[in-house]
Amino acid sequence: MDQLLAVKIGCLAGVLLITLLCGLIPAQVKWFHINMARGKHRRILSFIGCFAAGVFLGACIMHMVADALGDIETEIRKRQHMLYPYGELIISLGFFLVFFIESVVLHCCPQAVHSHGNQENHEDHKEPPPSHSSFRAFILFLSLSFHSVFEGLAIGVQKETTDTIQLCLAVLIHKAIMGFSLSLKLVQSSTKLQWRILYLVVFALMSPIGISVGIGVSLFNGDGSGLAQAVLEGVSAGTFLYVTFLEILPYELGSHESPFTKFLFISLGFSIMAVIAIWA
Repeated sequence: MDQLLAVKIGCLAGVLLITLLCGLIPAQVKWFHINMARGKHRRILSFIGCFAAGVFLGACIMHMVADALGDIETEIRKRQHMLYPYGELIISLGFFLVFFIESVVLHCCPQAVHSHGNQENHEDHKEPPPSHSSFRAFILFLSLSFHSVFEGLAIGVQKETTDTIQLCLAVLIHKAIMGFSLSLKLVQSSTKLQWRILYLVVFALMSPIGISVGIGVSLFNGDGSGLAQAVLEGVSAGTFLYVTFLEILPYELGSHESPFTKFLFISLGFSIMAVIAIWA
């Protein structure tokens, strides 16, 4: 086994374990269940939620949308020179796809979406108006999982050991934070424990699967799948855009904590993702 392959296999194992570990903490520890929290505990969880919202915002704009636009533009340039914002169109299609599916679900079975407002609340303040529905939690999981495959793919196709290690470290940090944040949102959406665990295990497996596929692709020469991959990235980015701006941010901004403190925590989460984008 050559050194590069050994490094990639090590990255595969490391990404899997770190993501699982960071994801299972909020899923298993009751301290993170905001519906059971009161007073200072509730405020702390609200600020952690704002940090997670900033992480998702950063992942959406600095990673998923940026990667999708870059890859789609590259593939379009290979095929023709017509000036048209294909990348933006594909991302918008992903956005409207989720919008359409959710509209159909709500029309056919209104009980499918449960808001926090339906939960018992023993305090005098109101719950934030938007809901963390199980459906939107599933869409969030799905879009993050798609993106994780492409992150892993980027590691798998690397041709230099140093580049592989550098990219792997960035992805490790990114996946650790995203795993924690996804788990926190699954808890807040009142997703059942067994589904939480299943989502997190599948999410943790996505980057290793991408790395494995990338290793296989690096052994062969072929570019037929480039456009298909770019389109999938665009649709995935659009779905994530919908969940980030219509679900996660409205929920966190609707809480009754200090607006400036919420701004600081959201900015912190975004800034971390922006820094990671330098390498990943």
